Amino acid sequence: MTVSTRVDLALLGFRGRPPVHRNAGAGPSADGHLVIDGLNAAIPRNPLSPFVFDGTRVLLDGEDTGLDVEVIDRPRFYDLTTGDGVPYEKLARLHGRNVLATTVVQTCIRYSPDQRCRFCTIEESLRSGATTAVKRPAELAEVAAAAVRLDGVTQMVMTTGTSAGTDRGARHLARCVRAVKAAVPALPIQVQCEPPADLAVLSELRAAGADAIGIHVESLDDEVRSRWMPGKATVALDAYRAAWREAVRVFGRNQVSTYLLVGLGENPDELVAGAGELIDMGVYPFVVPFRPQSGSLATDVDGAIAPDSGLVEKVSRAVADLLRQAGMSGADQRAGCAACGACSVLQNLGA
Repeated sequence: MTVSTRVDLALLGFRGRPPVHRNAGAGPSADGHLVIDGLNAAIPRNPLSPFVFDGTRVLLDGEDTGLDVEVIDRPRFYDLTTGDGVPYEKLARLHGRNVLATTVVQTCIRYSPDQRCRFCTIEESLRSGATTAVKRPAELAEVAAAAVRLDGVTQMVMTTGTSAGTDRGARHLARCVRAVKAAVPALPIQVQCEPPADLAVLSELRAAGADAIGIHVESLDDEVRSRWMPGKATVALDAYRAAWREAVRVFGRNQVSTYLLVGLGENPDELVAGAGELIDMGVYPFVVPFRPQSGSLATDVDGAIAPDSGLVEKVSRAVADLLRQAGMSGADQRAGCAACGACSVLQNLGA
């Protein structure tokens, strides 16, 4: 598959509903998960796309694209429930072919209309009844053990909405990691949170058993941050830099990552330069195109659209070049979004 075709799929999505898919939630969503040319691919489901998934192939204008498509079966752990009657599917979801993902707290102090990130829909899946507000450590341990046993899951991602505490929700993440590691000690786990006020919490996460961490900034441009994520923009970039440096010290080089979204209006050359600074720190910049999704302010209020495919490919190629020069790749991370790679094209570019 050419990188250009993969970029087009990431932006235009496809019509169809693979067995593994999801609607609203934290992070990129409203997608279908496949394995395309051997790599995880999370493709937006778009009823207006020229691409169609027909159950086995991806077609363009009725013609087979020739992509090597592997359909991921609906995981067997989705059919189970806890002793309290909570479906496992409401507690954690399969991403790609081998990643178990959960949002341990599905609410965020920044979700008010004047503070929430305009691309985020973290609380919409809660409002629809698709998930629970707070996942208990014992529940996640039960689900993780089943997902490994029944469906061959090889890594786990735990993210959280931001809490009012100075730890930003990290201590609940640590409790959840500790419980899952007790049940399945060999399962690598990435945690994701905002920079905590007390950076010692990062060592607590590592001590609990977390293998990697994502501290997601989305943009390194303060004007863009204020416009797109007014609540998170109150956390200074210097606080992010301090957290990244400490996280690299605690977790190791290339075991720390951050999302950088293409299409928010940031100067592309400055975005690439910022990615280079992150790489120099030992942080993997997970470059992902902005994805319009129903339920977000960006889509429902602003009418924002996906970025130009040429822009996404240019930035992705430039960042991939920097990563390769530094000897960093997503596949070398123990767990997490960059290790999965489904929402980006960096792994298609060898990074």
